[in-house]
Amino acid sequence: MPTPDRAPRGQTPQRSIVETPRRGVSTGRELNRRGVSTDPGRETPDRILQRIEWRVIRRLDGLLQGDYRSLFYGYGIDLADLREYQPGDDIRYMDWNVTARMDTPYVRQYNEEREITAWFLLDLSPSVDFGGVQSLKRTVLTEFTATLARLLTRHGNRVGAVLYSSRLERTIPAGGGRIQVLRLINDLLTQPRLPRAPFTDLTPLIEGGLNAIKRRSLVFIVSDFISVPGWEYPLGLLNRRHEVLAVRLWDPREVKLPDIGPVIMEDAETGEQLYVDTHNPRFRKRFEQAAAQRESALAQAFKHAGVEALPLSTEGDLVKDIVRFAALRQQRRR
Repeated sequence: MPTPDRAPRGQTPQRSIVETPRRGVSTGRELNRRGVSTDPGRETPDRILQRIEWRVIRRLDGLLQGDYRSLFYGYGIDLADLREYQPGDDIRYMDWNVTARMDTPYVRQYNEEREITAWFLLDLSPSVDFGGVQSLKRTVLTEFTATLARLLTRHGNRVGAVLYSSRLERTIPAGGGRIQVLRLINDLLTQPRLPRAPFTDLTPLIEGGLNAIKRRSLVFIVSDFISVPGWEYPLGLLNRRHEVLAVRLWDPREVKLPDIGPVIMEDAETGEQLYVDTHNPRFRKRFEQAAAQRESALAQAFKHAGVEALPLSTEGDLVKDIVRFAALRQQRRR
């Protein structure tokens, strides 16, 4: 998505001065609805984590009633039961021997392991520096990663991460405790924002996860999934080895342009500029149709790979989005 700059009617639009090119209307100098600066560099890891523990995790504890494992299936080590297959069940748990004998599909149910290892594959390409006055996609990425990492580590689990910008930046080995979460947040805050980069290719990020994660793990891929094609196949491979959740970052202006008149739109990654008139209803309609096609293609890619997706909006409520997703996953298990 490019960056629009408003111009008065009858005048030549001028490019606004921003710190980095944005894929949307944003100065990057505002506070979001939770009173948090959208410029992550202004905050320390400890302050961010303290705020998340107080404002986010406490709410999640109340709404999930301590059942944080409802967010994911976990990893079975002991067979607990067999039951008939239901639409939405994970086919990896299909018991083919019982299915053949009974002539009806059956799936295995397991007791969960006590310890979970989780990995975050994080897309920090220039397109995540887009957002509105409430929040940037990068801010949502940081808050989600910190929230889930702390939720897991405080129960004795381990978390690691693979960071990608225009290439693989670093791998943070899995570790436990509050200090590991602070390290994750610090690395996200100190990762430089790129003013220019080749168009995002998520394939190296997913393949980096395939190479780095040796044992079966819970894997969160956090991205806006604005990428060149080709990442769908390695995503399917990753999901065969691990439990994978796609966390898709998005902003309302990526699916529906505001009517703000003539603007110059600039691609956050290539720097390509385009002059458009958003007063034109036919242009806005074509924009929405293109966005709908992109949404449909993404949904098909996730479905084909067998991966569930959690959409997170820059204008959404992180706690409500997580709780709603947990409820949907619980329904699919039954």
